[in-house]
Amino acid sequence: MNSTENTAEFSLLGHKPALFVLFFTEMWERFSYYGMRAIFVLFLVKSWDWSNERAVGLLAIYTSTVYLTPLVGGIIADKLLGYQKAVALGALAMTLGHASMALETEMTLYIGIACLIIGNGLFKPNVTSIVSGLYEKYPDRKDGAFTIFYMGVNAGGFLGVLLCGFLASNLSYSWGFGLAGIFMFLGTLQFWFGRSIFENVGTEPNKKSDREKIGVSEVVNEELTPKNIQRDRYIVVALLAFFTVFFWTAFEQASGSMTIFASDYTQRNLQGNSALIFKVVDVLVSTVPLLIISWVLLKLFGQTFKKISLSNIVLGISFLSIWAIVIWKLSIIIPKENAEIEPSWFLILNSLFIIFLAPLFSKWWESKYNPSAAVKFGVGMLLLGIGFGALAYGSSGIPQGAKSASVSLIWLVIAYLFHTMGELCVSPTGLSYVSKLVPAKKIGMMFGIWYLVNFLGNLTAGTVGKYIDTIVEQYSMSHFFLIFTVIPGIVGGIFLILNPLIKKLMHGIR
Repeated sequence: MNSTENTAEFSLLGHKPALFVLFFTEMWERFSYYGMRAIFVLFLVKSWDWSNERAVGLLAIYTSTVYLTPLVGGIIADKLLGYQKAVALGALAMTLGHASMALETEMTLYIGIACLIIGNGLFKPNVTSIVSGLYEKYPDRKDGAFTIFYMGVNAGGFLGVLLCGFLASNLSYSWGFGLAGIFMFLGTLQFWFGRSIFENVGTEPNKKSDREKIGVSEVVNEELTPKNIQRDRYIVVALLAFFTVFFWTAFEQASGSMTIFASDYTQRNLQGNSALIFKVVDVLVSTVPLLIISWVLLKLFGQTFKKISLSNIVLGISFLSIWAIVIWKLSIIIPKENAEIEPSWFLILNSLFIIFLAPLFSKWWESKYNPSAAVKFGVGMLLLGIGFGALAYGSSGIPQGAKSASVSLIWLVIAYLFHTMGELCVSPTGLSYVSKLVPAKKIGMMFGIWYLVNFLGNLTAGTVGKYIDTIVEQYSMSHFFLIFTVIPGIVGGIFLILNPLIKKLMHGIR
């Protein structure tokens, strides 16, 4: 392919326009997931008087199981539906799940959770597989593409937490759950009406003709790869997967124990200059990322409106609705004399930092200074541990057994910054390495297996996190966070030590 054709194909911010259609599809799915997750524990504890242990336990069952079903969803797409139909059906099931939760009864809560688990299983591995298929002929661009895609994941997470949390606090939890469902439905329509741009990737089950359309060279290379080399690459995937369980065990404290810490142990009632500073920050947080995403949206419109006009119209309506809710939110917050930060607000920070940092990390991975897989994962684990170290230090003044405190919010901000940098080193690059190390015909199933890592990590996170009250009572809050400081630090060191071995087992793949 000559340079002119190459430039035309990667015409939107150095990537394919189809990537950004998937960017926005994933954004709305993450809007619904993170928006609902941000208020889940608070709803159960504050509205239904559940204990912290019971609420975090149910959250762990939900957030872990949504990563178990992608294994089945990947196989169903590979054998029966194709990626595109699987994504659409999964999105529709999740829409029904959020609608059920908005009814606020225990039966509809469980029905809603079941729909979300099933829908996520069909959606999650297969939207990722479409991204992989679009870049099969350009493996050197995959790390950057997945990092940009991951920015869409977190743009949705940011908006979902921002708006669902606000509606839950200022109207009702039904409004918070309902808003997640509305934008999941709009995301479903946007994806389905825009599917013609995906170059026939995933239109049918994984037959040879489809694989040829997304990359003849990949299929040929797959057949030529000696069995011992492919075996070594599977070993690398297994090593990355095993150690990544430890990452998610610590990282996923965010919606459980860290939200409880924000609610009960963090100073959230601000007055005077502190309130004014927070209002300025909240205005910037609410508008600047949305302006950036809207700019990407306008770029996408400019290149794809004629081809997928209906998809773009739905996307435009979605963003106008988001802007209307943000303006309404600010019109309520700004006139108040003081400021009270919602506990769920701190979950915004992870997504906010990713929106700003993802492009920088993407450029780093595409440069000559791109580190190896093991170094990326090792540094990511160390950064995660540093974040929890900040929380351990910040909470060191909380007495043993205390039920509440007023720790400075700066420690949560620092923790989320380091956690985010660690996440950027581990999560999107993990997806990219799976796509490069696994044969094309097994990609859907292997993405499903990769999400088993998230299942185990989330399950372990909830199993440990629900004992926050017990550990604080017997030891201290600082001891609780030290657990998540030491373990990621040890795992990070192991990764750095194993770096030469892992590079050897990858047999030339970077």
